[in-house]
Amino acid sequence: MRKLLLASAAVLGASGGLAHAQTAPVQSQGRTIAPYGAGPAANNNNNSWGIANTPSGSAAAGAVSTIYAPNTDAVPDPGTIVIRLNGRVEVDVDANFSSFDTGRNANGTKNGFKVNPVGVGSYMRLYPGFDGRAANGLRYGAAIELRENFGSATASGLTTTGATATSPSSNTSGQTVMVRRAFTYLASDQAGIVRLGQTDGVVGLFDNCIFTSQCWDAGVGNLNGGQMQSAGLTGAVGVPFVWLSQAGAEYGNNKIVYLSPQFYGLDFGVQYAPSMGNVYQNQGFGAGCTQASAGCISQSSGGDPTRWLNQVGVGARFQQTFGAVDVKAFGFYETAGKENLTTTAYLTPAAARAGGSSAATLRYDNLGFYQAGVAVTAANLTFAVSYIGGAVNGQLAMRPTGGVDENAIVTGLTYANGPITLGASVGVINSQGDARLTGVSQRREYEIAMGGNYKLAPGVNLVGEYMYTQRHQGGFDFAQGAINNGTRDAKGQGFLFATVLTW
Repeated sequence: MRKLLLASAAVLGASGGLAHAQTAPVQSQGRTIAPYGAGPAANNNNNSWGIANTPSGSAAAGAVSTIYAPNTDAVPDPGTIVIRLNGRVEVDVDANFSSFDTGRNANGTKNGFKVNPVGVGSYMRLYPGFDGRAANGLRYGAAIELRENFGSATASGLTTTGATATSPSSNTSGQTVMVRRAFTYLASDQAGIVRLGQTDGVVGLFDNCIFTSQCWDAGVGNLNGGQMQSAGLTGAVGVPFVWLSQAGAEYGNNKIVYLSPQFYGLDFGVQYAPSMGNVYQNQGFGAGCTQASAGCISQSSGGDPTRWLNQVGVGARFQQTFGAVDVKAFGFYETAGKENLTTTAYLTPAAARAGGSSAATLRYDNLGFYQAGVAVTAANLTFAVSYIGGAVNGQLAMRPTGGVDENAIVTGLTYANGPITLGASVGVINSQGDARLTGVSQRREYEIAMGGNYKLAPGVNLVGEYMYTQRHQGGFDFAQGAINNGTRDAKGQGFLFATVLTW
């Protein structure tokens, strides 16, 4: 009898386990068992293209055009909300080689330091958020993007001669989590969408990756935060992503953004930001802002003429399919005022060079740049080009008075077919560069990236990539970040293999 009871208990236990494996547990267990959904996204599902009612695309648009298509996560039913906690873990194995692999002093002599070109890096992101829909059709929600941050590799800092290394355990203690996006939104098909907070502006919402050819490496970064900027062994060889789309310099400050509904494939957007940051930075955090001082993010006069304020941007976009060809285009203009230098006298670039002064003693022009892009898709192949030019210097920095206009173009090809996505991007940037060299030289930068990814399974991407960068400005030493040391260019190339898992 005892043996029979034990056998019966074993059978019941086994069958209970089988049933549990096939049935989703109740919500109180904190787990979800379901097919793979859309995966992580820095922006909410119903405005992936930047507006509340963008159609999900057509066959002519191709797989590239719908990589971040809206409604992959369905808009909630009226009277309900959907709470999400998506994530991303990326592990990179890379080999990077640059003109700065061997360290040198300001006079050009070797300083005794050399770096290993091979590295392994891991990176996590979390995307909590929710989407809701009221009974009257109003859509609303919020989203957050959390990212991993990294501490110094030595006990007393990377730049201290003779600094000792910390243990692997101590290195992990220096890793923190930072907030990259935090915004709310209200939307309807008839009125469009309003986004508030630390969020993408018009450029980032118009171009989630298409016009700047960022779609082909599963988000590793290619020219925007790829291995020569993030995993590269020396930061000076990384070319800043001046086209702004999906770049932190564009979405990192708090702003108000409105994007209209579509009318026959056409929509428009407008944005406003009072400062380069978050007004809570004035409330006693960090340096503090107990009175008007250098610690205030909102200052309009003071000691930093490189600070811009009252940022305004307007743009329009067109998306339409013509038979077997999908066409997308956008245009955008942005301007911003500047902080007045009132704590000291302005210097000319020549006086700053002669006296060894910083670029924060010069005059700057208001931001005033224009941007445009075109993307055409046919037979799974997308050709795209994006241009930025005008009164801007590098990545969303003001042009020094008397400096040259920025002119930068990025072109790319992306092929997507089933689990395979391949691509190549080429960028050319002409800008003023170091403001103290105004009237002497300007900066010229070139970069190329190529590779692709293979979707091994839902949420599992294998990525391979090659990148080359070159930076030059007469009279500027990229190794030291200084003038008056002669000219020293930055050149680098790197190979990367990555596993990118998302949920």
